This record gives sequence, structure tokens and C-alpha cells, in this order.
Amino acid sequence: MSAPPRVLTVAGSDSGGGAGIQADLKTMLALGVHGMSVITAVTAQNSLGVQGAWELPVEAVRAQYRSVVDDIGVQAVKTGMLASAELVEAVADLLAGTDAPAVVDPVGVSKHGDSLLAASALDSVRTKLLPVAVVATPNLDEVAQLTGVLVESEAQLREAAAAVLAYGPKWVLIKGGHLPGDAVDLLTDGSEEHWLRARRYDNRHTHGTGCTLASAIACGLAKGQTVPEAVAAAKEYVTGAIAAGFALGGGIGPVDHGWRFRAGG
Repeated sequence: MSAPPRVLTVAGSDSGGGAGIQADLKTMLALGVHGMSVITAVTAQNSLGVQGAWELPVEAVRAQYRSVVDDIGVQAVKTGMLASAELVEAVADLLAGTDAPAVVDPVGVSKHGDSLLAASALDSVRTKLLPVAVVATPNLDEVAQLTGVLVESEAQLREAAAAVLAYGPKWVLIKGGHLPGDAVDLLTDGSEEHWLRARRYDNRHTHGTGCTLASAIACGLAKGQTVPEAVAAAKEYVTGAIAAGFALGGGIGPVDHGWRFRAGG
């Protein structure tokens, strides 16, 4: 039997299983690709927040990446929590030398507001990581962190997109999920625009949405979809996962990565 498309996630571990490497691999399984991982950091994390985080040495991250890419190969790479400037720069160098599209989720803070990126790493994200991205997927907090642009309305999404594109990614998906009303995202390469709208579900159990969306986009790209096709399919998958999100522990529960299986679809 031939192997399914191969997607690599380079991200942190979420011990609670709702975000990070765990969410990425669940998404990849659900969407029919073979998921592989490079762990950049270990977190002590649950539904209430992040109680601790420990980044791995750059040599360990580089060794994991080379081990997978040199033997197995990849059709797409997704990045998440990179923690430090040293890790950001190392991963950016690895991506630049890999013939596969990179989806960069510039993770800055957790769902609970816990910092997952050192302030000293922001410039490395801007100048090293974003330029090697085929798609960057910042939320509005990350847009503000990276560019200083504060988005308070749908009309400002274009301004946010232009500010992120100035750092060099081919496409940017500005996630407007923090705005009131429907969940509206803007995908653009600076000339072509795609507005993605979805119903907002009254469900606070949304841990892992950003990781899941970026991973789903990488899955689509690995299957040969165009960026707009991959993003549209990912948005549909994540919307269903949010609708099916469930309570876990005493805080914010995760989205349901297996919602299609449970729905019989």
C-alpha cells in the first residue's frame, strides 16, 4: 500500500491533549494524512492554563527534524510554539532548506493568556520565520504583538493582513475569531482576497483552535490543494470541531478533533 501524504508539526507538547503537538496529530489523523512531530517544548498544561514550560535544546529540535525529513520526507510542515529566538531561527533555517510548504502559526500566548513566546523572539519571528511561510495564521492578539496593529472591527482586517504580509509570507490568514458577530477570517496574498465566514457557536470549549486550523491547512497543502482550497476546507473542519467542543477539567475544554467520526461523517 502506498503511504498517505506526510505532514510534520514542529511545536510544543500540551499535556492536556487539547492543543500543540497532540492537537496537530489528532487533526492529521482525522484528515487522512500521516502526522509526524518535532517537539520544541514540554508544557505542564490543563484546562485551567499553563503551569510550566520547558523548551528543548536547539540540537534536539534540529536532530528530530533531520531524522524525519531526511528519511521519511514531508509534503507540508506546520509550526506552532517555538518559545525562544534561538529555536525560531533554527526552525526557520530548517524550513528554508526543505522543499515543502510551511504553515506558520506564530504562537504568542495560550488560550488562557499564558505567554508561550519570549519577547526577545518576536524580531526573529518577523525577520526569519514569516519570510519562509507559505501561509501565516496569526490571531488578532498575535497581529498586535508582531505588527502593533490593533484590530477592533472587520474593516481593519485588511490593514492587519498588509502589516503581516510586509514581513514576507506568501499568504496570510488573519483570524478574526476574537471579533463580535460571525467568525470572519481574511485570507490574502496582497492581491487576491478570500473572506471566510462561519457561524459563531455558543461554546466556550475552544482550546486548540489555532493549532488545529494551521494543521488542517497543512494537511490540505500536503494533499495538493491550493492555499485557498486548503484554508476553506480547514475552516470547515475547525468550525465543526468548535461546535462539538466538550468540557474537560474545570476550565476551557478542547475542540473535538474527531467530530466527523462521531457524527458518522
